[in-house]
Amino acid sequence: MFRDNVLRDNMSEMNDKDQRQYEHVLQSELDRGKSKQQAKEIAARTVNKQRREEGRTPKKTTEGTGNPNSRLEDRTVHELRNRAAELNISGRSDMNKEKLIQAIRDRN
Repeated sequence: MFRDNVLRDNMSEMNDKDQRQYEHVLQSELDRGKSKQQAKEIAARTVNKQRREEGRTPKKTTEGTGNPNSRLEDRTVHELRNRAAELNISGRSDMNKEKLIQAIRDRN
């Protein structure tokens, strides 16, 4: 329920381009067989990441682990560290991007 409210709040701040991107990603994820809730979350994360990268949102970092459909190499170090934390990988704060990717792959 909380997550739905957050997505709705973020959608109210979207411009036309963001809305088109959201709808495109949403439809793509539904076509890939994701549930409606999963597709909404992935679409919102994708748009919000783009908005952060363009400096159009005040929050510069994410607490997420990145789009689960994206390659590990395409994720930020911060997103990789969050994923490593979910997997209980020790020493992650001292790892660079390459080492994080390898540790995550070894754990999966």
